[in-house]
Amino acid sequence: MLNLFFDLDGTLIDPQEGLTKAIQVALEKMGEKDIPTSHELRWCIGPPLWNSFEVLLGPGADIGEAMDYYREYFTDDGMYQADVYDGIGEMFDSFHQVDAQMFIATSKPAIYAQEIIEHFGIHAHVERLFGSELDGTNSDKTELLKFALDETGADPAKSVMIGDRQFDIFGARNNDIPSVGALWGFGDPEELHLAEADSLAGAPEEVPEIVFDLLGLDV
Repeated sequence: MLNLFFDLDGTLIDPQEGLTKAIQVALEKMGEKDIPTSHELRWCIGPPLWNSFEVLLGPGADIGEAMDYYREYFTDDGMYQADVYDGIGEMFDSFHQVDAQMFIATSKPAIYAQEIIEHFGIHAHVERLFGSELDGTNSDKTELLKFALDETGADPAKSVMIGDRQFDIFGARNNDIPSVGALWGFGDPEELHLAEADSLAGAPEEVPEIVFDLLGLDV
């Protein structure tokens, strides 16, 4: 059985508008004066937000308070200010034709990620979503994918992780899962090359053939 683990932000959906606005609101409420632009905050899409706020606010900041402000805006408005990437539906259809099991593995808290995939209709294509807890547990992709493998019983050798950032690639490699870097997301080609992704895809429609070749499947 082919098992596919998809990152969410930057791989299935473009969350930049809502996610970066929520960060900006949190920074303003934390008393920051120089608020980065949405483009300047693109690097925050992918890594655990706890880590991003530590960088943005500096030593001694109350990260928990910043996360509360972030979630206040994000849960009311920000999570819906996103777009599903073109070609995602076609990619899912190709994998349905071979009865692949599809899962989502995201650093985003599962309680929010589940609502997002239901809002955009992605939930109809996946078996289960794996996300972090509100306290940050399983926000690290290595820990998250280990948990997902344990829960599903999936064979790493028959699985593939598809994601747009180095954290997805590192997490996959640390769990002996082959990986495909999504070049349409927020990680640039150099980042994914340096992370040693097993293959790179320029668009979602390219992913099925790449995955089949990667695992040596004659489909």
